[in-house]
Amino acid sequence: MKTQLSIIKGVHPGYILERELRERHLRKGQFALSLQEYPQTLVSITKGKRKMNTNLALKIENALGIEEGYFMTLQVYYDIEEEKRRQNTEHPDLTKLRRVLFWDTKMEKINWKKQKNAVVKRVFERGNEIEKKEIIRFYGKENMNDILKTHGK
Repeated sequence: MKTQLSIIKGVHPGYILERELRERHLRKGQFALSLQEYPQTLVSITKGKRKMNTNLALKIENALGIEEGYFMTLQVYYDIEEEKRRQNTEHPDLTKLRRVLFWDTKMEKINWKKQKNAVVKRVFERGNEIEKKEIIRFYGKENMNDILKTHGK
């Protein structure tokens, strides 16, 4: 459990459950009913829109033969990541970055430290001079040089 857990730490437990059900060729609705739960509840969890609760986690783990506490451990790690994201106020000056640059995500949800390489790559591929200067200012010239060398820019 440790090695797999360290890989998926911070991922919503519903996404892991979704994958597990798919691999076992189990339909969510039927599986939920077999646990005497509402299918909507399970669907909301697998979409990451609802938290895993202890009672349901135990039912799922028992039914799938998964180690007890697995899904609640994932939920705790996910909650920790969410809280860190909320507390992370360190980000570039967002007024200098066009939202269209990050059209596929909400800029407020970007983890500017963890996703540094992807942010730099995108800004240097599609950004204007103001955006590039802001990213250089935020990450620092030395960091930028390392990232751009690695990605061949």
